[in-house]
Amino acid sequence: MCRNPLLLLLVLLTASTASAEYDEEEPPPMLESSSRFSLQTGWRYTPNTRFYDDYYSQPGNRNLERSGDAIGGPLLAATFAYSPMEWLELGADLFATYERMQLTRQPGLNAMTFGALVGLRFQKLLEIGPEGLVPSVGALMGPLFAASFFDGGGSVENTSMTIGGTVGATLRLSEKWGIVFEYRLLFAKGVAEEGGVYDAVGNWFSVGMTYQLPSVPDRPMRKLF
Repeated sequence: MCRNPLLLLLVLLTASTASAEYDEEEPPPMLESSSRFSLQTGWRYTPNTRFYDDYYSQPGNRNLERSGDAIGGPLLAATFAYSPMEWLELGADLFATYERMQLTRQPGLNAMTFGALVGLRFQKLLEIGPEGLVPSVGALMGPLFAASFFDGGGSVENTSMTIGGTVGATLRLSEKWGIVFEYRLLFAKGVAEEGGVYDAVGNWFSVGMTYQLPSVPDRPMRKLF
């Protein structure tokens, strides 16, 4: 037993201060080494103004009454992601979209896209909501397959690469479940028979559910940084 009460008190204060400093400087990670699966649905929109301009500027179409611009269509996206570090997430998105456009003197034009995106997102866990809010921003790229066809006609297909960006946030309702909101802006072209080139992706607004697997204790990537 220590016979000097002052020395004992000094030791205890030093130990508690060091512990508090460690907690402040390095809080326990919540996202590092975790993974998630998200399923989202929403609306893809791009006015395709240039596509309509090209169609109505053709010699046989210049005197036609112009139809309304494109209104977009539904989308479905699934994301598989892993966070090697607290602030960084690597993911893969699988997606499908559909849109129907109308041109004067033409049957309805159906446009579909399918593809996969590789994404890198920067993220931050904020103490907002039941279990935190995770905003993110990142870049996406990957292959895309686009197909278009007029009602009753054959399809025109093409493949290309798409690139773009994403901004989103996940509201964590529990340790495993959350609601994700995301906006994507992507660039890629499709081809339509007699209509020319159209924007096959554009602006994506989506919402969905996320299931997150908690981080593992060993956190192997931390040793590299």
